[in-house]
Amino acid sequence: MDLIGAAVTEFTREAQQQLRDPSNFSWTTVTLIALVSYVYSVEVERRNYSAILAGLSLWLMDWINEVANALVLHFTDRAAIWTATGDTSYQLLIGLNLEISLMFLVAGIVFVKSLPPDPKQKLLGLPNRAVFVLGFSVFSVAVEELLHTTGYFDWEYWWWNSYSPPLIVLFGYATFYAVAAWVYDMTDRSRQIKVVAALAAIDIALIGVFGFLLGWV
Repeated sequence: MDLIGAAVTEFTREAQQQLRDPSNFSWTTVTLIALVSYVYSVEVERRNYSAILAGLSLWLMDWINEVANALVLHFTDRAAIWTATGDTSYQLLIGLNLEISLMFLVAGIVFVKSLPPDPKQKLLGLPNRAVFVLGFSVFSVAVEELLHTTGYFDWEYWWWNSYSPPLIVLFGYATFYAVAAWVYDMTDRSRQIKVVAALAAIDIALIGVFGFLLGWV
């Protein structure tokens, strides 16, 4: 018996079976892409480039996390930190499907458009950006909890599950929203573009090395 294969969890096997399988394609994907495109086109029309760049920065941050998550599966031969299962039109990585990725493309714009105009304004005596980052992060983890109860989102390790939400809040979402707020509040457009370009370069390097070159993700 293959001891390494035997250690792999059942939900991991389920996700691996549909990993980058084009036969799962659904026409609903076309509608989702159109809706995401509409969200961005509205911001382009309004010349709200800070929101666009903030949205892209959150999405690119998620890709860094997703590659790292896939590497955990590679090195443990058991499970990633989180695993996405269930019906999807395309499973991009072990913990990321196309629907989740499109959601993150919009999430950053939703977040920054919810922020108070003045970054220095206090809420409950605290910096409003910190309050919104925490609030959106907690809400996002609550959604993950719901997905987990439905069996479409799986956690394996004791330090990253329903009993240890602070880690998920901090490293699963707060970093995303914090970077989006940081980029959004920058007054220098060239600096915003440089940050987004740097994140994109990191993603390309990670996927190129660990995906195409080594085949680990």
